[in-house]
Amino acid sequence: QVQLVESGGGLVQAGDSLTLACAMSGRTVTNYNMAWFRQAPGQEREFVAAIRRNGGSTHFGDSVKGRFTISRDKAKNTVDLQMNGLKPEDSAVYYCAADATLILSSIRTAGAYDFWGQGTQVTVSS
Repeated sequence: QVQLVESGGGLVQAGDSLTLACAMSGRTVTNYNMAWFRQAPGQEREFVAAIRRNGGSTHFGDSVKGRFTISRDKAKNTVDLQMNGLKPEDSAVYYCAADATLILSSIRTAGAYDFWGQGTQVTVSS
């Protein structure tokens, strides 16, 4: 069974950088489409970034494009989200998600992912 555990969240100031890590157990990250979503209080879960199982292509939400990067660490079996130039509106709980079979058109859809972590809080102060 796939288990995902996020880490790296915290309180930072606007303009700072932060790296989140999603550790997968039970399976190998390269065999899954991996993604990060976030959810702020009272808002819907928002797509942040994804890296595809085949080929490793990356995809980003419009609000983070150019500031965030996503990568896989095969040695650690993690998927990392590097966040630069953080803004107060980036504050949210960040969730890691995984799915082995979704199609490209669904990569930004939370409902397409079978496995989720418990989330890690990121708070950006102004």
